[in-house]
Amino acid sequence: MAFLAQVVIFLAAAVVVVPLVRRAGLGAVLGYLLAGVIVGPWVLDVVLDEQEVLHFAEFGVVLLLFVIGLELQPRRLWAMRRAVFGLGGGQFVLTAAALGGLALAFGLPPESAVAAGLALALSSTAFALQALAERNELTTRHGRLSFSILLLQDLAVIPILAFLPLLAPASGSAEGELLWLAVAKAVGMIALVAFGGRYLLRYVLRLVARFGTHEVFTATALLTVVGVALLMELVGLSMALGAFLAGVLLADSQYRHQLEADIEPFKGLFLGLFFMAVGMSVNIGLVIETPLMVLGLTLGLILVKMLCLVVVARAGTPNWRTVRGTAVALSQGGEFAFVILALAVSSSLMDERTADLLIVAVTLSMAATPLALMAGDWINARLEQEPEPEYERHFEEENQVIIAGFGRVGQIVGRILRLRRIGFTALETSAEQVDFVRRFGNKIHYGDASRVELLRAAKADKAVLFVLAIEDVERSLATARAVRRHFPQLTVFARARNRQHAYALMDLGVHRIVRDTFHSSLVLARGALMELGLGDFESRHTVETFRDHDTARLIHQHQIAHDTDRLIEEAKHWARELEEMFAEDEREAVGERP
Repeated sequence: MAFLAQVVIFLAAAVVVVPLVRRAGLGAVLGYLLAGVIVGPWVLDVVLDEQEVLHFAEFGVVLLLFVIGLELQPRRLWAMRRAVFGLGGGQFVLTAAALGGLALAFGLPPESAVAAGLALALSSTAFALQALAERNELTTRHGRLSFSILLLQDLAVIPILAFLPLLAPASGSAEGELLWLAVAKAVGMIALVAFGGRYLLRYVLRLVARFGTHEVFTATALLTVVGVALLMELVGLSMALGAFLAGVLLADSQYRHQLEADIEPFKGLFLGLFFMAVGMSVNIGLVIETPLMVLGLTLGLILVKMLCLVVVARAGTPNWRTVRGTAVALSQGGEFAFVILALAVSSSLMDERTADLLIVAVTLSMAATPLALMAGDWINARLEQEPEPEYERHFEEENQVIIAGFGRVGQIVGRILRLRRIGFTALETSAEQVDFVRRFGNKIHYGDASRVELLRAAKADKAVLFVLAIEDVERSLATARAVRRHFPQLTVFARARNRQHAYALMDLGVHRIVRDTFHSSLVLARGALMELGLGDFESRHTVETFRDHDTARLIHQHQIAHDTDRLIEEAKHWARELEEMFAEDEREAVGERP
């Protein structure tokens, strides 16, 4: 009962507060933070254990990194190595040194200053990426650069957690041996995840896609993320890093879009809960007790990180708009700072009050991220700098065409598009068909195209044309409904099994409909007429007249498609009219003969 009550509290707070904050133009992240403050211990105090909620909600960051990994194929990750290790490593070292030096200058002991510098040098993966995603900036230059730096920071968490205990009093060779053991375990686990994700996971997903249900596939997707996260945590690694690695290894598989569609709803819920938990953990009492100190620490943290990021980003790009965007997006403290500062306290490297002050500063810097991004927009507008070239935004390939159903019809459309070097994304629900088609080198993804989450994962909002080539009538109509409702700007061309299917597609506003076997039947009929003695011109004229007449009839009868009696009557009328047309043609032909 208590659990359900807590669930109701969180859902009610999110439902009430987040829409109001978004309506004010401040973004969903700030809304979740404010909701957390309201239900937290300093306002309503209706949550039993906010620290336990924060630990549980960190799973949202894990899911976020898995979804990002799915969108980043290994070859693209390799192409980013300079940005990740060069610029990301430079940012971390420079920021940690600057913040640690300031901490030392303000009187902290050397070991406390080192711990503070390492903790505060990290930015928030969840806040930065979510804010960039809301603004559709993940694929911009500064979005890519921000992601590269965040990825290095996630990698840096591992050695930081192993290094800090070595600074503790009375640490000796035993800790050094433990460090090497931890590194060996980490390397072994990463190798295990890499091998399993590349070979074992794909085999499991193929079996589930063939013999399981949609719900079982969703459960498998969740099991993948939870299992990898658990394995990473067992050896002291970042759960988010493990999930990201698993996502990257599945990024070029045929199940990528379906996995992303299945995980997306859970990711959104857990991320919202994470932001609320961060809001609950803000020590309002400390803010009230020492407001100037807290404000100074927060502003100092943001400004120092911005300055260091400007230096590093400028070394990687001459574009000042990219530099400013990166500096603003990563100016906050990170969620891993909570873990590192708690370890510093338990290792006697820092007193509890200092750690609490730093945690409050980190939390407030997170809350300031949406406001900082808005300020960045204002600065860019005042500087009147040219917008980023559109071609620079396409980090993830966005195809103009989506083909739903990759059977006989879909494959022919795809082959013709490929001849003209037009990219397309193919979606197919049959696991056997997916495996068969991929053997011929075709790009095809497993998934149900009637699901809105899958369509979003396939970038339907950025596509130009949707080719509906699904053979099953019910699934075809369900997909057409989803596309027309959620992506009304998308032009839809569809195949129809029969006239009733065509009428139903017309009801949904499909732009162009081609009936199965209609054109091939016309070709056969023309060949039959020529074989029976009619000339080429007469055969072609007969077939084209029938085609035009039948197409006009299809459009005319759409209005009475559900009235069987009228359809029968109209069909007889149109048949007589067509016969009379051909009879008149024959009389005219006879009259013209000499």
